[in-house]
Amino acid sequence: MKTLFKAIAIAVAFVGTNAVNAQQAETNLPKWALGPFVRPEGVNPIISPDSTSSFFDPMHQSQWHWEASDTFNPAATVMNGKICVLYRAEDNLAKGIGSRTSRVGLATSTDGVTVKRESKPVLSPADDNAKEFEWPGGCEDPRVAVTANGTYVILYTEWNRKVPRLAAATSTDLHHWKKNGPVFQKAYDGRFFNMATKSASIVTKVVNGKQVIAKVKGKYWMYWGESNVYAATSTDLVNWTPLINEDGTLKILFSPRKGYFDSQLTECGPPSIMTDKGIVLMYNGKNDANGGDKNYTANAYCGGQALFSLSDPTKVIARLDKPYFIPEAAFEKSGQYPAGTVFTEGLVFFHHKWFLYYGCADSRVAVAIYNPAKK
Repeated sequence: MKTLFKAIAIAVAFVGTNAVNAQQAETNLPKWALGPFVRPEGVNPIISPDSTSSFFDPMHQSQWHWEASDTFNPAATVMNGKICVLYRAEDNLAKGIGSRTSRVGLATSTDGVTVKRESKPVLSPADDNAKEFEWPGGCEDPRVAVTANGTYVILYTEWNRKVPRLAAATSTDLHHWKKNGPVFQKAYDGRFFNMATKSASIVTKVVNGKQVIAKVKGKYWMYWGESNVYAATSTDLVNWTPLINEDGTLKILFSPRKGYFDSQLTECGPPSIMTDKGIVLMYNGKNDANGGDKNYTANAYCGGQALFSLSDPTKVIARLDKPYFIPEAAFEKSGQYPAGTVFTEGLVFFHHKWFLYYGCADSRVAVAIYNPAKK
């Protein structure tokens, strides 16, 4: 009988170990992929809600606690030798995802892991030219990149609680932004103006140790989309033209895959990176509760990567079958999105390392680091 109990115990332990090991990030990455990204010990989350910070909100005409509820989905760039994290912050106006107002805050860091936050948002709804697109939902999910001459471009979602629209804003100091409005408002006589659009990953490359916006075949290029991955080009970084098929529909570059971690959504992440092997797009894959990868939690968001051809940036030449980044810490599996979320939006090259900034369960901001010298 003791032998039988021992055998059962070993079997249970074996099954339990396999279940734990199954839900792991891919660390044996191909040479083209970025990573592994390692969470530094004892620092995350680096940004959490703050119920004490406030500013005079022009929409409410009163002091407003703009980041009291949640802080998440960050962008990142470098200015004056510091990493600058531009994060989405929600007030405590209401309960439920999408029912509060979002603004973009700024935090700076000299080491990439310890941040100093500013007391008021740098991009938020106001009584301005963007009010009809941004109020009352706000400014959501920024991605940021910089040109070689120092112009910063934020691609973010304007949310008026009717239609989410991908929009652009530009700045030279990260504090004062010119809102340029929805990026597709002029393309094809406004055909996609009233379509739900979001999540843009502009193509960048590292030049002399600095990550800057790059051109592809003479134009600026971005991958974008939530349910599928699309592309668009631009000559000025604020007005963009989506790639379409002969019948006028959006050209789909890749889509969710049944049975995989990205079976429900393939939402574009931080700025993509041009390398000698191709263009690396990091994206956020959502695992479908029905027909997803059973090795990962249902409805969880994990990080994926795809490689596009340099000669034909619409062509996928490689794609990870397993996520390189998954929810692990308790704060990545609690909060607004308890199914588990590591939502990548900020990627910056700093001191010869890649710093990845991501949202944790729609409630916190954290960082992970990839050191190419150790790959």
